[in-house]
Amino acid sequence: MEASQKAKPETDSDKDDAMYAEYQLSQYRSAELIRQAEHERLVRETLRSRRAARREAAERTAETDSHTGRPRRHRFLRTA
Repeated sequence: MEASQKAKPETDSDKDDAMYAEYQLSQYRSAELIRQAEHERLVRETLRSRRAARREAAERTAETDSHTGRPRRHRFLRTA
């Protein structure tokens, strides 16, 4: 160690500062995880509602198409 960089004894305030910095970092990580979880919940909810809308639309079109009164038969017979 050079003469200009003398070692300072660690004081209680230095320890407090380090502990506070760790606390702040922990709070930041916690807040970030909460934001990420909320975003993932929103994404899941959006996908769920889109799927439900698609199912409803498919049911509506199936109801109108299925009652045409025309029997469904294959146009061509199967070959042996």
